[in-house]
Amino acid sequence: MFKRKLTIPEILLILVNLVPLYGVWFEQWDARMVFLVYCLETVIIGILNVLKMAAVTILVRPKEDWNNNGRHSLQSGWFFILFFILHYGFFVFVQTQLFFGVSGLMKGISLFGTYARIPALLGNEGKILLGIFIAYYTLQTLFSFFQSGEYKRISLARLMFQPYLRIFVQQIVVIVGSLFLSFGADKIFILVFVLIKILIELFVKFDRYLDIMEKKNAGKG
Repeated sequence: MFKRKLTIPEILLILVNLVPLYGVWFEQWDARMVFLVYCLETVIIGILNVLKMAAVTILVRPKEDWNNNGRHSLQSGWFFILFFILHYGFFVFVQTQLFFGVSGLMKGISLFGTYARIPALLGNEGKILLGIFIAYYTLQTLFSFFQSGEYKRISLARLMFQPYLRIFVQQIVVIVGSLFLSFGADKIFILVFVLIKILIELFVKFDRYLDIMEKKNAGKG
């Protein structure tokens, strides 16, 4: 269930997450803006996952077996991609609306008008931080997914569900953390949040849960 050794990507992960902590503590960054960037982390990971699924479909397997509660059917990779976009997109919508409501960033704004205000709320610091996260996850994808050859081995079904558990845990922490910001002590809460997030990323093996789910699903088939 838990990792013991730190790899170079994990060390880089720590450094990336220390940037917002430094910004809030020493550069007077708005902690709510930082939480907004962490909220948008879900979108970054989702977009990159779509690109990974497209690469597997184009380069490796145009079609794959779809096991839906024991019912098998051969489906195009584009089916998996469309399913992921719709399902994950709904997840992102619910998660962002929860964040906006809890954090109080978007009071008195229409349901979809909230998204139009995101660039203004990010400001220059938030856009820089968002760019750092995009760069980190892009490099992580290039090295851990493509250079390692994982794209040749991983199934589309596993790839489709891979982001969910990690993102679900992360975003629960984001939403709860943003709720506590209303009590003040921004620096303390951002410190606690970043430490918890790093510990989750480093020590929880989310892939182990996917292995268990795949075995259960295979048993149904």
